[in-house]
Amino acid sequence: MKLLALDTSTRGCSVAVWAAGRVAAELRTVNARTHSAHLMTMIRDTLLRAQTGLEALDGFAVTVGPGSFTGLRIGISTILGLSAATGKPIAGISGLDALAMQAAAPDILICPMIDGRRNEVYAARYRWINEDLVKEMAEQVLPPEIAITGVDTPALFAGNGAQLYQALIRDRLGDGARFALECQNTLRASTVAWISMKRFENGDVDDIYNFEPMYIRRPDAKIPAPFKPL
Repeated sequence: MKLLALDTSTRGCSVAVWAAGRVAAELRTVNARTHSAHLMTMIRDTLLRAQTGLEALDGFAVTVGPGSFTGLRIGISTILGLSAATGKPIAGISGLDALAMQAAAPDILICPMIDGRRNEVYAARYRWINEDLVKEMAEQVLPPEIAITGVDTPALFAGNGAQLYQALIRDRLGDGARFALECQNTLRASTVAWISMKRFENGDVDDIYNFEPMYIRRPDAKIPAPFKPL
């Protein structure tokens, strides 16, 4: 199976091609420019590095949120366009699911956090059970001090929200608070691809005509619905 995956949910932008059970190519950048300025170039260059083309792909995967409203709209509209052009299926993946998967810490609560601005974070909770990553708390947007309420066991925090509020988390949870490595705090498109691969194998794909961002908080604007032929 050969997939193109991307993440544009934060300031980081990541594109990956997954082929034959491994990462064939991946490009990442973190800067203040809008993702629309470099995303298509990154897609082209990633495909070239993977020595493949759009016609050879089996599907597309993209983070659907939570995260930057503008970033999500750019990533999702791009994937919808590629899907419409090629007729290939798509799978939307939670960015918090991907962050938790990257942390990959057995026997400990995993608490990914994405900066939600307005002194809030997008947060969820996970735990590895019998080699499966199980979500114990669904995605929510909360003030950071509320997001950690009820955490009474050692927990690993990951993501730019955890970095931003690290001092507060340490102050509230003490030695029970642990933090992911720097390389685990930025979402990788290869992780998005890995998660989506199992969905594609099971035929669990999304309907492009009802494919929407997972904003959680009410957005200021919405991406237009894709064109439906008569």
